[in-house]
Amino acid sequence: MALPAILKDRLSLPVVCSPMFIISTPDLVIAQCKAGVVGSFPSLNARPAHVLEEWLERITTELAEYNAQNPDRPAAPFAVNQIVHKSNDRLEHDLELCVKYKVPIVITSLGAREDLNKAVHSYGGIVFHDVINNKFAKKAVEKGADGLVAVAAGAGGHAGTLSPFALLHEIREWFDGPLLLSGAIANGNAVLAAQAAGADLAYIGSAFIATAEANAEQAYKQMIVESAAEDIVYSNLFTGVHGNYLRKSIVKSGLDPDDLPESDPSKMNFGSGGNTKAKAWKDIWGAGQGVGAVKRVVPTAELVARLKDEYQAARKRLELAPVREVAEA
Repeated sequence: MALPAILKDRLSLPVVCSPMFIISTPDLVIAQCKAGVVGSFPSLNARPAHVLEEWLERITTELAEYNAQNPDRPAAPFAVNQIVHKSNDRLEHDLELCVKYKVPIVITSLGAREDLNKAVHSYGGIVFHDVINNKFAKKAVEKGADGLVAVAAGAGGHAGTLSPFALLHEIREWFDGPLLLSGAIANGNAVLAAQAAGADLAYIGSAFIATAEANAEQAYKQMIVESAAEDIVYSNLFTGVHGNYLRKSIVKSGLDPDDLPESDPSKMNFGSGGNTKAKAWKDIWGAGQGVGAVKRVVPTAELVARLKDEYQAARKRLELAPVREVAEA
Protein backbone atom coordinates (compact mmCIF):
# COMPACT_ATOMS: atom_id res chain seq x y z
CA MET A 1 0.00 0.00 0.00
CA ALA A 2 1.31 3.42 -0.98
CA LEU A 3 2.03 5.93 1.77
CA PRO A 4 2.06 9.70 1.34
CA ALA A 5 5.57 10.93 0.55
CA ILE A 6 5.82 12.76 3.86
CA LEU A 7 5.63 9.39 5.62
CA LYS A 8 7.36 7.18 3.10
CA ASP A 9 10.50 9.29 2.89
CA ARG A 10 10.96 10.57 6.43
CA LEU A 11 10.44 7.65 8.78
CA SER A 12 13.28 5.58 10.19
CA LEU A 13 10.73 3.07 11.47
CA PRO A 14 7.10 2.51 10.34
CA VAL A 15 5.65 3.95 13.53
CA VAL A 16 3.24 6.73 14.49
CA CYS A 17 3.23 7.59 18.19
CA SER A 18 -0.29 7.92 19.47
CA PRO A 19 -1.47 11.20 21.06
CA MET A 20 -1.87 10.60 24.79
CA PHE A 21 -3.97 12.85 26.99
CA ILE A 22 -1.75 14.82 29.42
CA ILE A 23 1.29 12.67 28.53
CA SER A 24 2.09 14.05 25.06
CA THR A 25 3.62 17.53 25.10
CA PRO A 26 6.17 19.31 22.86
CA ASP A 27 9.14 17.72 24.66
CA LEU A 28 7.93 14.22 23.80
CA VAL A 29 6.69 15.09 20.30
CA ILE A 30 9.95 16.73 19.28
CA ALA A 31 11.99 13.82 20.65
CA GLN A 32 9.84 11.32 18.78
CA CYS A 33 10.12 13.19 15.48
CA LYS A 34 13.88 13.60 15.80
CA ALA A 35 14.14 9.86 16.43
CA GLY A 36 12.42 9.24 13.10
CA VAL A 37 8.86 8.35 14.12
CA VAL A 38 5.75 10.51 13.93
CA GLY A 39 5.19 12.36 17.19
CA SER A 40 1.71 13.54 18.12
CA PHE A 41 -0.31 15.24 20.83
CA PRO A 42 -3.99 15.97 21.54
CA SER A 43 -4.74 19.66 21.00
CA LEU A 44 -6.61 19.60 24.31
CA ASN A 45 -3.34 18.96 26.13
CA ALA A 46 -2.46 22.61 25.51
CA ARG A 47 -4.33 24.44 28.26
CA PRO A 48 -5.61 27.11 28.27
CA ALA A 49 -6.51 27.29 24.60
CA HIS A 50 -4.00 30.02 23.69
CA VAL A 51 -1.14 27.72 24.71
CA LEU A 52 -1.80 25.62 21.61
CA GLU A 53 -0.28 28.29 19.38
CA GLU A 54 2.81 28.41 21.57
CA TRP A 55 3.19 24.64 21.21
CA LEU A 56 2.72 24.67 17.45
CA GLU A 57 5.20 27.52 17.08
CA ARG A 58 7.81 25.70 19.15
CA ILE A 59 7.39 22.32 17.44
CA THR A 60 7.46 23.70 13.89
CA THR A 61 10.43 25.96 14.64
CA GLU A 62 12.56 23.34 16.39
CA LEU A 63 11.88 20.66 13.77
CA ALA A 64 12.65 23.13 10.95
CA GLU A 65 15.96 24.00 12.61
CA TYR A 66 16.76 20.31 13.09
CA ASN A 67 16.00 19.57 9.44
CA ALA A 68 18.23 22.42 8.28
CA GLN A 69 21.09 20.96 10.29
CA ASN A 70 20.36 17.37 9.25
CA PRO A 71 19.30 17.43 5.59
CA ASP A 72 20.27 13.78 5.08
CA ARG A 73 18.10 12.52 7.94
CA PRO A 74 15.28 15.01 8.55
CA ALA A 75 12.86 14.59 11.41
CA ALA A 76 9.60 12.76 10.93
CA PRO A 77 6.47 14.92 10.59
CA PHE A 78 4.25 15.57 13.60
CA ALA A 79 0.53 15.18 14.14
CA VAL A 80 -2.18 16.85 16.19
CA ASN A 81 -5.17 14.93 17.49
CA GLN A 82 -8.60 16.60 17.37
CA ILE A 83 -11.53 15.25 19.39
CA VAL A 84 -14.52 15.75 17.09
CA HIS A 85 -17.13 14.88 19.73
CA LYS A 86 -19.72 17.59 20.49
CA SER A 87 -18.32 17.95 24.02
CA ASN A 88 -15.17 19.58 22.60
CA ASP A 89 -16.00 23.29 22.48
CA ARG A 90 -12.46 24.11 21.33
CA LEU A 91 -12.58 22.25 18.03
CA GLU A 92 -13.05 25.26 15.73
CA HIS A 93 -10.38 27.30 17.53
CA ASP A 94 -7.87 24.46 17.50
CA LEU A 95 -8.54 23.56 13.88
CA GLU A 96 -7.90 27.17 12.79
CA LEU A 97 -4.47 26.99 14.40
CA CYS A 98 -3.72 23.67 12.73
CA VAL A 99 -4.50 25.31 9.39
CA LYS A 100 -2.41 28.39 10.26
CA TYR A 101 0.64 26.27 11.10
CA LYS A 102 -0.05 23.74 8.34
CA VAL A 103 0.12 20.76 10.68
CA PRO A 104 1.26 17.88 8.45
CA ILE A 105 -1.05 15.23 9.95
CA VAL A 106 -4.31 15.62 11.85
CA ILE A 107 -5.67 12.60 13.71
CA THR A 108 -9.42 12.76 14.39
CA SER A 109 -11.25 10.83 17.09
CA LEU A 110 -14.82 10.30 18.25
CA GLY A 111 -16.49 11.64 15.15
CA ALA A 112 -15.69 12.38 11.50
CA ARG A 113 -16.44 15.71 9.83
CA GLU A 114 -16.17 16.49 6.16
CA ASP A 115 -15.51 20.20 6.75
CA LEU A 116 -12.56 19.41 9.03
CA ASN A 117 -11.04 17.11 6.43
CA LYS A 118 -11.41 19.76 3.74
CA ALA A 119 -9.77 22.37 5.96
CA VAL A 120 -6.72 20.14 6.45
CA HIS A 121 -6.59 19.26 2.76
CA SER A 122 -6.66 22.96 1.86
CA TYR A 123 -2.98 23.36 2.76
CA GLY A 124 -1.85 19.85 1.78
CA GLY A 125 -2.22 18.14 5.15
CA ILE A 126 -3.53 14.60 5.62
CA VAL A 127 -6.14 13.24 8.01
CA PHE A 128 -6.11 9.91 9.83
CA HIS A 129 -9.25 8.87 11.69
CA ASP A 130 -9.21 6.28 14.45
CA VAL A 131 -11.88 3.58 14.38
CA ILE A 132 -12.79 0.49 16.36
CA ASN A 133 -14.82 -1.32 13.70
CA ASN A 134 -15.45 -1.57 9.96
CA LYS A 135 -18.66 0.48 10.11
CA PHE A 136 -16.90 3.53 11.53
CA ALA A 137 -14.03 3.03 9.09
CA LYS A 138 -16.34 3.30 6.08
CA LYS A 139 -18.01 6.42 7.47
CA ALA A 140 -14.65 8.11 8.01
CA VAL A 141 -13.46 7.44 4.47
CA GLU A 142 -16.80 8.55 3.02
CA LYS A 143 -16.30 11.89 4.77
CA GLY A 144 -12.82 12.35 3.35
CA ALA A 145 -10.31 10.81 5.75
CA ASP A 146 -7.05 9.92 4.00
CA GLY A 147 -6.13 7.07 6.31
CA LEU A 148 -7.41 5.00 9.19
CA VAL A 149 -6.12 3.99 12.61
CA ALA A 150 -7.55 0.58 13.46
CA VAL A 151 -7.81 0.57 17.26
CA ALA A 152 -7.96 -3.10 18.17
CA ALA A 153 -8.26 -4.99 21.44
CA GLY A 154 -5.49 -4.32 23.91
CA ALA A 155 -4.81 -0.71 22.92
CA GLY A 156 -4.15 1.83 25.63
CA GLY A 157 -6.76 4.42 26.53
CA HIS A 158 -9.98 4.25 24.54
CA ALA A 159 -9.84 0.92 22.75
CA GLY A 160 -11.95 -1.49 20.75
CA THR A 161 -12.60 -5.16 21.34
CA LEU A 162 -11.88 -6.72 17.95
CA SER A 163 -8.85 -8.85 17.18
CA PRO A 164 -6.30 -6.91 15.12
CA PHE A 165 -6.33 -9.67 12.51
CA ALA A 166 -10.09 -9.51 12.08
CA LEU A 167 -10.24 -5.71 12.06
CA LEU A 168 -7.40 -5.29 9.56
CA HIS A 169 -8.82 -7.97 7.29
CA GLU A 170 -12.28 -6.42 7.14
CA ILE A 171 -10.90 -2.94 6.41
CA ARG A 172 -8.40 -4.15 3.82
CA GLU A 173 -11.18 -5.89 1.86
CA TRP A 174 -12.27 -2.47 0.57
CA PHE A 175 -9.67 0.13 1.64
CA ASP A 176 -6.22 0.37 0.06
CA GLY A 177 -5.16 3.66 1.64
CA PRO A 178 -2.86 4.27 4.63
CA LEU A 179 -3.82 1.96 7.48
CA LEU A 180 -2.35 2.03 10.99
CA LEU A 181 -2.76 -0.57 13.69
CA SER A 182 -3.10 0.17 17.39
CA GLY A 183 -3.24 -2.48 20.09
CA ALA A 184 -0.53 -3.79 22.44
CA ILE A 185 2.37 -2.89 20.13
CA ALA A 186 5.45 -2.25 22.26
CA ASN A 187 8.34 -4.01 20.53
CA GLY A 188 9.83 -4.29 17.06
CA ASN A 189 8.43 -7.76 16.51
CA ALA A 190 4.91 -6.39 16.87
CA VAL A 191 5.66 -3.54 14.46
CA LEU A 192 6.63 -6.05 11.77
CA ALA A 193 3.64 -8.23 12.67
CA ALA A 194 1.32 -5.25 12.13
CA GLN A 195 2.69 -4.85 8.61
CA ALA A 196 2.44 -8.55 7.91
CA ALA A 197 -1.21 -8.48 8.97
CA GLY A 198 -2.03 -5.70 6.51
CA ALA A 199 -1.19 -2.41 8.20
CA ASP A 200 1.25 0.13 6.78
CA LEU A 201 2.30 1.56 10.12
CA ALA A 202 2.20 0.64 13.78
CA TYR A 203 0.54 3.04 16.24
CA ILE A 204 2.32 3.00 19.60
CA GLY A 205 1.38 4.79 22.81
CA SER A 206 1.89 3.10 26.17
CA ALA A 207 5.59 2.32 25.71
CA PHE A 208 6.27 6.05 25.36
CA ILE A 209 4.73 6.80 28.76
CA ALA A 210 7.84 5.26 30.30
CA THR A 211 10.21 7.74 28.67
CA ALA A 212 12.14 10.63 30.13
CA GLU A 213 10.29 13.18 27.98
CA ALA A 214 6.75 12.00 28.77
CA ASN A 215 4.64 14.34 30.90
CA ALA A 216 3.79 11.68 33.48
CA GLU A 217 4.41 11.24 37.17
CA GLN A 218 7.38 9.04 37.97
CA ALA A 219 5.00 6.67 39.78
CA TYR A 220 2.99 6.30 36.56
CA LYS A 221 6.10 5.51 34.55
CA GLN A 222 7.24 2.98 37.13
CA MET A 223 3.80 1.35 37.18
CA ILE A 224 4.10 0.84 33.41
CA VAL A 225 7.46 -0.87 33.95
CA GLU A 226 6.09 -3.12 36.70
CA SER A 227 2.89 -4.14 34.90
CA ALA A 228 1.98 -6.92 32.50
CA ALA A 229 -1.01 -7.64 30.27
CA GLU A 230 -2.97 -9.14 33.16
CA ASP A 231 -2.71 -5.80 35.00
CA ILE A 232 -4.86 -4.00 32.41
CA VAL A 233 -8.56 -3.40 33.12
CA TYR A 234 -11.14 -2.55 30.44
CA SER A 235 -13.93 -0.21 31.62
CA ASN A 236 -16.13 2.69 30.50
CA LEU A 237 -16.63 4.00 34.05
CA PHE A 238 -14.13 6.82 33.91
CA THR A 239 -15.04 8.69 30.70
CA GLY A 240 -18.16 7.02 29.33
CA VAL A 241 -16.10 5.33 26.61
CA HIS A 242 -14.50 1.93 27.12
CA GLY A 243 -10.77 2.06 27.65
CA ASN A 244 -7.84 0.19 29.16
CA TYR A 245 -6.35 1.25 32.49
CA LEU A 246 -3.69 0.12 34.94
CA ARG A 247 -5.18 -2.07 37.66
CA LYS A 248 -2.91 -0.70 40.37
CA SER A 249 -4.02 2.89 39.71
CA ILE A 250 -7.66 1.84 40.10
CA VAL A 251 -6.89 0.13 43.40
CA LYS A 252 -4.90 3.17 44.53
CA SER A 253 -7.99 5.31 43.95
CA GLY A 254 -10.01 3.14 46.32
CA LEU A 255 -11.96 1.18 43.70
CA ASP A 256 -12.31 -2.53 43.07
CA PRO A 257 -11.06 -3.20 39.52
CA ASP A 258 -12.98 -6.47 39.46
CA ASP A 259 -16.30 -4.84 40.35
CA LEU A 260 -16.56 -1.56 38.46
CA PRO A 261 -20.03 -0.26 37.55
CA GLU A 262 -20.97 0.70 34.01
CA SER A 263 -21.02 4.40 33.09
CA ASP A 264 -23.63 6.16 30.98
CA PRO A 265 -21.97 6.56 27.54
CA SER A 266 -24.29 9.46 26.70
CA LYS A 267 -22.59 11.50 29.40
CA MET A 268 -19.12 11.30 27.93
CA ASN A 269 -16.70 13.50 29.84
CA PHE A 270 -12.95 13.37 29.42
CA GLY A 271 -12.09 15.49 32.41
CA SER A 272 -14.17 13.88 35.12
CA GLY A 273 -14.34 10.52 36.72
CA GLY A 274 -17.88 9.73 35.60
CA ASN A 275 -19.40 7.96 38.55
CA THR A 276 -16.29 8.36 40.68
CA LYS A 277 -14.27 11.10 42.30
CA ALA A 278 -11.14 9.74 40.62
CA LYS A 279 -10.30 11.48 37.34
CA ALA A 280 -9.37 9.55 34.25
CA TRP A 281 -5.73 10.06 33.19
CA LYS A 282 -4.93 12.08 36.33
CA ASP A 283 -5.76 9.44 38.95
CA ILE A 284 -6.75 6.47 36.80
CA TRP A 285 -3.85 5.82 34.47
CA GLY A 286 -4.36 4.47 30.98
CA ALA A 287 -2.17 1.81 29.36
CA GLY A 288 -2.42 -0.98 26.83
CA GLN A 289 -1.76 -4.69 27.12
CA GLY A 290 1.71 -4.37 25.61
CA VAL A 291 3.22 -2.97 28.83
CA GLY A 292 4.99 -6.24 29.53
CA ALA A 293 7.57 -5.31 26.89
CA VAL A 294 8.54 -2.16 28.82
CA LYS A 295 11.33 -2.95 31.27
CA ARG A 296 12.63 0.47 32.32
CA VAL A 297 12.21 4.20 31.88
CA VAL A 298 14.48 5.46 29.08
CA PRO A 299 14.91 8.49 26.82
CA THR A 300 12.67 8.47 23.76
CA ALA A 301 15.66 8.08 21.43
CA GLU A 302 16.70 4.91 23.28
CA LEU A 303 13.22 3.43 23.07
CA VAL A 304 13.03 4.06 19.32
CA ALA A 305 16.52 2.57 18.90
CA ARG A 306 15.35 -0.59 20.68
CA LEU A 307 12.29 -0.83 18.47
CA LYS A 308 14.49 -0.44 15.38
CA ASP A 309 16.89 -3.16 16.49
CA GLU A 310 14.03 -5.55 17.27
CA TYR A 311 12.30 -4.74 13.99
CA GLN A 312 15.42 -5.38 11.92
CA ALA A 313 16.17 -8.57 13.85
CA ALA A 314 12.64 -9.81 13.21
CA ARG A 315 12.94 -9.08 9.49
CA LYS A 316 16.25 -10.91 9.31
CA ARG A 317 14.90 -13.88 11.25
CA LEU A 318 11.97 -14.27 8.86
CA GLU A 319 14.18 -13.90 5.80
CA LEU A 320 16.37 -16.74 7.04
CA ALA A 321 13.48 -18.99 8.05
CA PRO A 322 12.97 -21.81 5.52
CA VAL A 323 9.64 -22.08 3.80
CA ARG A 324 8.36 -25.64 4.08
CA GLU A 325 7.13 -27.00 0.80
CA VAL A 326 3.84 -28.79 1.04
CA ALA A 327 3.67 -31.73 -1.32
CA GLU A 328 0.50 -32.11 -3.31
CA ALA A 329 -1.66 -34.94 -2.12
